[in-house]
Amino acid sequence: QVQLVESGGGLAQPGGSLRLSCAASAVIFSMNAMGWYRQAPGQERESVAFITRSGRINYLDSVKGRFTISRDNAQNKVYLEMNSLKPEDTAVYYCNGVDGPYTHWGQGTQVTVSS
Repeated sequence: QVQLVESGGGLAQPGGSLRLSCAASAVIFSMNAMGWYRQAPGQERESVAFITRSGRINYLDSVKGRFTISRDNAQNKVYLEMNSLKPEDTAVYYCNGVDGPYTHWGQGTQVTVSS
C-alpha cells in the first residue's frame, strides 16, 4: 500500500500563493500518473492537475496559467504551485497516484482562500 502525505495547505488571501507537497512512501517514477484533486463542500471531487510517467501534463481549465504541477522522482514527491488564488479555489486538496490497476489517495489538505 502506497502512502501519500500532503502538506502545505492553509489560508491564503485572494491573489496569493500556496505550494502543496505530496510525499510518497514508494517510488513514484514508475507510476502511470500522479496528480492533485480537490473537493469543495457540497461538490464532487475534481481533477486539478496530473502528470504522467512520460511527463504529459493536464490541468483543469479554471487553473490553467495559475497552477503548476511538478514531480521530483528522486525525492518521490509531487508538488502543486498555486498562484493568483481565488476564493473558488477553496477546497480540500488530495494527492493521487495511479499505479497500474491501483489508485492511491492522500488524506487531504485544506486550502482556504479568503480575505
